[in-house]
Amino acid sequence: MNNPLNINASNTRSKEEGIDLKKIIDKLVYRWHWFVISLILSLTVGFLYLRYTAPVYQIRAKLLINDEKKGGGSSQGGGLMDLGGLLSSKNTVENEVEILKTRFLMEQVVRSLNLNIVYSQKGKLISTELYKVPFQLVISKGLDTIQTSQIQVEKLSENELRITGNGFNKKVTWNQPFKIEGIGQLTLMPVAVAGMPMTTTPFTVTIYNFDSRVASLMSMLSVAATNKQVSIIDLFLSYPLRDKGEAILAALISRYAEANLDDKNAIADSTGKFIKNRLSIIAGELGDVENEVVGFKQQNKLSDMTEQGRLLVQNTANLNTELAKVETQVLVLNNLENYLKDENNSKRVFPSSLVTQDAVFSGLMSQYNSLLVERDKHLLDMTEENPVIKNIDTQVAGLRKAILGNIQSSKNNVLLNRNKLRSQLQQADAQIIGVPQIEKNYLKLARNQEIKQELYIFLMKKSEETAIAKTSNISIAKTIDPPKASSNQIRPIKNAVYLASFLFGLFFPAILIFIRELSITIVMTKDDVIDLTQVPIVGEISHNLEDDNLVVANKSRSAISEQFRALRTNLSFYLKNEEEKVIVVTSSMSGEGKSFASINLANILALAGKRVLLMEMDLRKPGLSVKLGVNNDVGFSNYTVNERMNVTDIIKPLDIKNMFFIASGPLPPNPAEIIISDRTTLLMDELKGMFDYIIMDAPPIGIIADAQLLAKYTDITLYLVRQGFTRKAQLAIAEELYLNGKMKNIALVINDISGKYNNYGYGYGYGYGYGNYGSDKKEGFFKKLFKKLKLS
Repeated sequence: MNNPLNINASNTRSKEEGIDLKKIIDKLVYRWHWFVISLILSLTVGFLYLRYTAPVYQIRAKLLINDEKKGGGSSQGGGLMDLGGLLSSKNTVENEVEILKTRFLMEQVVRSLNLNIVYSQKGKLISTELYKVPFQLVISKGLDTIQTSQIQVEKLSENELRITGNGFNKKVTWNQPFKIEGIGQLTLMPVAVAGMPMTTTPFTVTIYNFDSRVASLMSMLSVAATNKQVSIIDLFLSYPLRDKGEAILAALISRYAEANLDDKNAIADSTGKFIKNRLSIIAGELGDVENEVVGFKQQNKLSDMTEQGRLLVQNTANLNTELAKVETQVLVLNNLENYLKDENNSKRVFPSSLVTQDAVFSGLMSQYNSLLVERDKHLLDMTEENPVIKNIDTQVAGLRKAILGNIQSSKNNVLLNRNKLRSQLQQADAQIIGVPQIEKNYLKLARNQEIKQELYIFLMKKSEETAIAKTSNISIAKTIDPPKASSNQIRPIKNAVYLASFLFGLFFPAILIFIRELSITIVMTKDDVIDLTQVPIVGEISHNLEDDNLVVANKSRSAISEQFRALRTNLSFYLKNEEEKVIVVTSSMSGEGKSFASINLANILALAGKRVLLMEMDLRKPGLSVKLGVNNDVGFSNYTVNERMNVTDIIKPLDIKNMFFIASGPLPPNPAEIIISDRTTLLMDELKGMFDYIIMDAPPIGIIADAQLLAKYTDITLYLVRQGFTRKAQLAIAEELYLNGKMKNIALVINDISGKYNNYGYGYGYGYGYGNYGSDKKEGFFKKLFKKLKLS
């Protein structure tokens, strides 16, 4: 379609263009007052947040870990099974970091310090947590699951208190038990605190659910190794009270050290118990052997052996000593083998003091005992069916098998050595043929006594070593930097809060404006029209404040009259010769101002000395005759059905000079057939010879097709778009008519423009004093701001 006027070239731009930054900025700047108010409110909220939010401080401590790598990957010792990655372990520091993060450790801290009970006192606006208060709440008989509750403690007299909260209101005395539903039996005990007397100001006591309090404190704790090159662990705790935070972190470190010692002592106690049992058995056997020796000597009256016997005993002394040691090793290995084979001992710590001096074996034992200690810890809050426990049991079974294989391999080597020594002793015994039988029997008894005595001495030595090792057990962690709170708060950060408030104050109204623009489905600005259609705009009519259909006739010097004059000028570019004179006025739906635009356009053309005919062509719902105050008994419908009527019979002159009117006439049953009848064509031919301009007030084109039926008589189609009324989707109708050429020279007229919307603050004054344009210059700043808020 041609655009002879090119009034707004930008409306022909492609819809695939990028974002119009200027348009966005214009929308934001137009509502600058939104940003001012939003910034004031957001910065005020930020100030109040900083003023009344309890500061959070960071408490820091450092631990030095004795990082000793236990075990190894050596394959020494026969019979060691291939355990794959079972013997490999993470760095000790990393293991200790994970232990410090365990829930079990924090539970012990919460229980020891009663951290699930928090005391606070209300200030001017908010309540502040207190570390030391002049009383203590003791839960003497608590429920299994305590729901988080809050009570108020108020002093009435020296010995009387009022307890309120959770529907509970009661007067109690110090140390008097009382019961609260959902918590259990409680008692209040006085505590002397320097500088904190028991005043009449109520104290608030919050009793938290134990598990939720543990989880909350764990979220405040951070544990990490300083770096991979050192064995130092950093502990951080974020807490509102410095003193209380330091106490919590110190208790955590203390309980961690105690747990570490408990693990070591558990192994020592298991070993000591095993040794004591074996000593009791060996002592009895040794006593029996010694009694046999004494009885044998008394019975045979032996006081001294012959020189030959002495030499034989001396020759076999070293062999007997070696054999005794080997027999001791065999006995110990048998005991350890039986201990491992007994399923009743499968979950007990292994007596490590009795193991052979083998690096691989020691590594296996260390892994085995560590797994059992870890299993016992997990069983405190898990069942044996838990996958974690099952995984540990699988590892323990694998290690027991590996340890048993190592012991059996070592035992085989020792048995070979014992058999060799026995063979040597048998050879020595063969040389004692000449020694009397009594001395030979005595020699056997002496040998058995020496073996038992050697085993007894070995166990006594191990018992002492175990006792000494237990007394010398120390934690693997050393506090090198005790818990200390930072002097400055870490939250909230003043600059960050103000920056966030400032950014929120800027972006929130921008987002609101963006959402508002997306949610608006009606035409609000000229840009909405330009973005949605390529149809040219030939006129823009302001809002009619006085609701006068004859604005041009009654106020010819008003702003709206000037806008209709501009429209008249623009039409001259479309109607280029005297033959082009028919103007059809239509729209998408009823109520968009077609009749108003038709009347005043005809009026402005008549003021130019042109003979103008106004035709009421809405045959279904006529309204133009009512607005003009003209009788609608005879009109267009009468002429088309009555062939004897002349054109002059339906033309009615108006009170306005050069303006004439043809009413629609009675409502016909078939409006569309009447419009396309031959009588209509004849009528239009005669009218073109009688008038300079013919303006047809047609029905809405978005509802019925009557307006399109008038296209063959039309020289230009004015499509009315009403601001704040026409839907954006309806502009697609005008776009389709324009692109497909269904209506000749279609152009848009934007009607009912209000100056409160951006892009439409024209201020049509021209010195004529129309409406309120320009009047706000005399208003104060706050009055204008209020008006903008109201309009927006």
